[in-house]
Amino acid sequence: MAFRIIRNDITKVKADAIVTTANPEVAIGDSINAKYIIHASCPPWIDGLHEEPTLLRQCYDKALKSAYMHRCKTIAFPLLSTSTYGFPKEIGLQVALDAFTAFLLKHEMEIILVVFGESDTKLSGNLFYDVLAYVDNDYVEHTLQHEYRHDGIPTENTRNEIRRIAPPTFLNESKNCPPVFSMSKPNVSSERHSASFSKLNLDIPQVNGSFGEYLQQMIHKKGMKNSEVYTAANITKQYFSKLLKGKVVPSKTKILSLAVALRLNLDETIDFLRMSGYAFSPFSAVDKIFEYFIKNQIYDIYKIDIVLFDYGLPTLVNE
Repeated sequence: MAFRIIRNDITKVKADAIVTTANPEVAIGDSINAKYIIHASCPPWIDGLHEEPTLLRQCYDKALKSAYMHRCKTIAFPLLSTSTYGFPKEIGLQVALDAFTAFLLKHEMEIILVVFGESDTKLSGNLFYDVLAYVDNDYVEHTLQHEYRHDGIPTENTRNEIRRIAPPTFLNESKNCPPVFSMSKPNVSSERHSASFSKLNLDIPQVNGSFGEYLQQMIHKKGMKNSEVYTAANITKQYFSKLLKGKVVPSKTKILSLAVALRLNLDETIDFLRMSGYAFSPFSAVDKIFEYFIKNQIYDIYKIDIVLFDYGLPTLVNE
């Protein structure tokens, strides 16, 4: 299955199992949309010197094992220990993502991380602000390049506006509001899947075939297993199988997710996109977030999803 993050009351989430930190003897409501309730006895945060992350990881592992033993296909978690037990949110999140990643490499299940209510604190913590600084700086640089004349002298508009340059709002890419600026997908013919890939500088044999065949060669080149790739890309096994067989045409976000899973550098990712008829857009918040992660070699698709969630953008499973 896959990982996804949502904002909801966990008791309202429809899943085979939900995890709660409530006392087993305390009722948590009559409208539970789950077959099983897993009660987790979570450790408190003391000072970070008492194996708190290890103990918290055991809570996640035991809950996942219990759900698997009961043949559950979906399980919903809150972010354990971060609200009532004092765990720093960044540490608690990292423990959760590590547990989910390890589990999904070996088992098929949909894991839902449920965030309750609005919060001024970003789940991604400092990473949120690192990405924001990167996007802001890159946008300003890109804007200035277009606002200067060829002789390097700023235009009158630039003189008036240079101190008021602001990055494009991330909310423009929400489901209900299309982006103000976007780079549309190049107009490629239906014959594109038979196009030659020989121009790519990726140190692989020249091939003529589908994107699925090209992707399989990339996986082989990286010395990875198919299961490692679709798990690291947060793509279901079923979708991945169709992709390899050429039965689906991947979106740009799916291509970028695969680039992260394959641990491509930025140049390789640009070529990877081009072979599918896409390109990075300097005005797409999603593209800039992916670019930040790839440029900094942070190949963690779940963290990317968390950052997208923090910015109010569509998360990867829902794109």
